[in-house]
Amino acid sequence: MRGKDVVLQNVSVMFGDFTAVHPTDLQINASEFFSILGPSGCGKTTMLRLVSGFLEPSSGRVLIGDEDMAGVGPHKRPTALIFQNLALFPLMPVWENVAFGLEMRDWPKDKRRDRAYELLDLVALRDQAKKLPADLSGGQRQRVAVARALAVEPSVLLLDEPLSALDLKLRQHMRAELKDIQRKTGITFVYITHDQGEALAMSDRIAVMKDGVILQVDTTDRVYDDPATPFVASFVGENNIIRGEIERRDGGYGVIATAHGSFRARNPRGLGVGAKAMLFVRPEKMRIVTGSEAPENRVRVSFLRRDLEGPFVNLFFQKDDLVFAIHLTNAGEAGREVPETLEIAFEPDDSMVMEAGELADE
Repeated sequence: MRGKDVVLQNVSVMFGDFTAVHPTDLQINASEFFSILGPSGCGKTTMLRLVSGFLEPSSGRVLIGDEDMAGVGPHKRPTALIFQNLALFPLMPVWENVAFGLEMRDWPKDKRRDRAYELLDLVALRDQAKKLPADLSGGQRQRVAVARALAVEPSVLLLDEPLSALDLKLRQHMRAELKDIQRKTGITFVYITHDQGEALAMSDRIAVMKDGVILQVDTTDRVYDDPATPFVASFVGENNIIRGEIERRDGGYGVIATAHGSFRARNPRGLGVGAKAMLFVRPEKMRIVTGSEAPENRVRVSFLRRDLEGPFVNLFFQKDDLVFAIHLTNAGEAGREVPETLEIAFEPDDSMVMEAGELADE
């Protein structure tokens, strides 16, 4: 099996007067794990239906491996789709579920069985081949759905929020399983999710969508470390956010004047003096000021609370109407004794200013 490129050229989708996907250009590279990330209703599932052939674009073209898919139905495309509910056949044993697509292609039963068992080996379920889906765990049923999709040897595997019904530990386990399967097969995976943790953990690249528009396409590291808009910054991971106005520029940095003081931060968009701006700094990039150090960016705050999350500790502080979070690794006494008032700080290189805009939680 080998993956193929997926290319959208000026693709849009209209439902009457409603634009579900605005004109979009997108290239998904062969054999990469690509995620489309965004809140409910942003158009990500519509994008998946475009690639799978269950929906035709209102304008533009969809190409898979340089072939125009116009007029090519779902069953004739080199794709397979895994639905959120998995859609396994409850009265068929596992191996027959896996082999179902081959039966539709008139494969003889012995060859269907052999191929099903090969794929069950790939997903470590050979010993479950004769069981019914109801006898399997949620994670095992997920792997059966993957094996069934792979049976028809697709070049592109499309996954529509397949882990959303699983509990946290099982989701985390299945992230690793899916990434491992993708690497072993070399198939192009296109994964739809609203869970930024899933997207960051599994993907080679991510597209972040909002209201039918792709706001950023980049590697996971760049989407996290260099978000393109306030929406992306606030949707992908946590951020401490301070609003203000650019009071001066300093090379690649900007100094933002706020109600809580002035702070220097990276200014990747080159915002000019007077621009309404937001400063973003991740909780793991902030620290408590200790000793006699005098960091450039610091805020005097009051301690609110300590939240323990097993391997991590979150400390929360208040400054007037703002709440700041600091994210620490739980190493021994981390955050157990915190003064009522103190200073917290961050480095200019660990923060950035962007033009004020809509946040994900607004």
